Amino acid sequence: MSTLRNTVQLIGHVGNEPEIVNLESGKKLAKFSVATNDSYKNSKGEKITDTQWHNIVAWGKTAELVENYIPKGKEIGIEGKLTSRSYEDKDGIKRYITEVVCHELLLLGK
Repeated sequence: MSTLRNTVQLIGHVGNEPEIVNLESGKKLAKFSVATNDSYKNSKGEKITDTQWHNIVAWGKTAELVENYIPKGKEIGIEGKLTSRSYEDKDGIKRYITEVVCHELLLLGK
């Protein structure tokens, strides 16, 4: 049962060209966003589409896969874990961000 803790699975489209960072340690980091859509009918019978945006980070070999095979607009499946962190922006204001740390990546679509 412990493998079910903090597991996120998403299928969506990449929203921006992935940002690839080569760290001094030799590790590679990929950052990008994924849009997921959910649709439903409102009380008037109109179809409503709700789009949610997710910040994704990938490390190491997974980041290399992102760099080589994941362009903006590509449909992908992701499995990872949810993480939250804080940082200070350029004005010294503390900001908070929630990200999915990607462990598994599946290429979908054409």
